[in-house]
Amino acid sequence: MIAYRIDRRSGVATYLQIVQQTRQALRLGLLEPGDKLPTAREVVEATAVNPNTVLKAYRELEREGLVEARRGLGTFVRRTLGPDADTGPLQAELAEWAARARKAGLGREDVAALCTAVLDSTYPEGEER
Repeated sequence: MIAYRIDRRSGVATYLQIVQQTRQALRLGLLEPGDKLPTAREVVEATAVNPNTVLKAYRELEREGLVEARRGLGTFVRRTLGPDADTGPLQAELAEWAARARKAGLGREDVAALCTAVLDSTYPEGEER
């Protein structure tokens, strides 16, 4: 089950953080079709956010066709966002690179900025794949 982490200093709306973290879990294969998301109550207890915020995030995910709410049962994953290719080797290489970057003294924000710059130069505006 996914555990949401809310960063109140990020400037990103709380419901969007929940949506983004769910999408990331779907991309990485941490959530798969049929998996149940935590209940709104569980998310509220773990993160101290307003229940309506969680429900708004879940409605957005449902609108995107990623999850479905089943009355009395909960919210379940409908589809994944994972790539078609096996990303295991790439993830291992990236983990090694991140460890080298950390050892070299780069902070999390430095690494994020570097990754964003590389992604922006590799994937032209609006290109997903």
